[in-house]
Amino acid sequence: MASRSAPALTALAVGTFALGMTEFVITGLLPPIAADLSVSIPTAGLLISGYALSVVIGGPLLTASVARRARKPVLIGLLGFFVAGNLISAVAPGFAAMMTGRVVAALCHGAFIGIATITAADLVRPERRSSAIAAMLSGITVANVAGVPLGTLLGQQLGWRATFWAMALLGVVAALATAAFVPATGSGDQPSARWGAFRSPVVWLALGMTALAFGAVYAPFTYVAPLMTDVAGFSPGALPWLLVLFGLGLVLGNVIGARAADRHLMPTIIVASTAMLIILVVFAWAAHSPAPAAVTLFALGVAAYATVPGLTTRVIAAADGDNLVVSAAAVSAFNLGNAAGAYLGGRAIAAGWGYDSTPLVGAAMELGALGLAAALLLAGRMSTRTSDKSRSAEVF
Repeated sequence: MASRSAPALTALAVGTFALGMTEFVITGLLPPIAADLSVSIPTAGLLISGYALSVVIGGPLLTASVARRARKPVLIGLLGFFVAGNLISAVAPGFAAMMTGRVVAALCHGAFIGIATITAADLVRPERRSSAIAAMLSGITVANVAGVPLGTLLGQQLGWRATFWAMALLGVVAALATAAFVPATGSGDQPSARWGAFRSPVVWLALGMTALAFGAVYAPFTYVAPLMTDVAGFSPGALPWLLVLFGLGLVLGNVIGARAADRHLMPTIIVASTAMLIILVVFAWAAHSPAPAAVTLFALGVAAYATVPGLTTRVIAAADGDNLVVSAAAVSAFNLGNAAGAYLGGRAIAAGWGYDSTPLVGAAMELGALGLAAALLLAGRMSTRTSDKSRSAEVF
């Protein structure tokens, strides 16, 4: 990857770090937030679903509204929503106000990552796109390695509201980094804002596969705090290092997945998804003992993020080129999966099936993702045969 692109990709990664920390830090703080806001843990889990659904709805719409504008000022402006939302969360007197802060912060998420994805891809040669996207998204993996555990520790020591104050400050830093290092080149144009790509069934198959594959992780991970303490037997003080362990798995998976997807896109997605299905089934058993639970949590992180660069690239490829709205829709698909995983996991808990049932909920979602992957492969083969027949007809 060209060295001249490194500062810009790093600046974009600072932004995704901020977004990743805000979206995921609640998983480590769910019990104290639930207690302070006087709601149950499954209800507090809706703060993750609410954030994700706001990304799902707001991402493509907001992206379409700014697609013709210069990307750099748009990225900086979007981070303003992030700062405002975290400030609201930091002072929220109750659950409704807290949800409002989450929704406001999420408004920037889909559009920022969607525009940052296209920006990152434009900084490198076409054959390096998956790696550039992975570098930009590395902020999210680093957020899980460092940001989420540190945010959890900060919340445990100074109260969960201190974590949201810190994230608002982080948003300011991300905006300054974007202003300093992202090139003032590249802007959306009319083709990038078109919605015509959504007429393709392949785009919808790719989006559905993305939602199910990534949502499978968040059925158990949303409730990782009670899963690792109440079921596995860890003390609450162990949560920060357990989240570091999961985050390290994400980093490793992101690197492996990016390199493999650059060479073999769909095989990488299918292999990583199959591995995640197996790990989720094992997790339901392993969660009952500390050492197996910790090892499986790490393995889940590796498999989960091994899919991300490939899933993102596959959605963009399905749209036949750089399409800002489709790029934002890919982010929405990830977050729709997050929302569905958090919700379905919460329903399983509320039904009395226990925290250890959430990995099996994820496994069912992952099985659905593999079904859509098979449909995508079939659609690709049919498209190839159609193209071959067309070329033959032209010859004769």
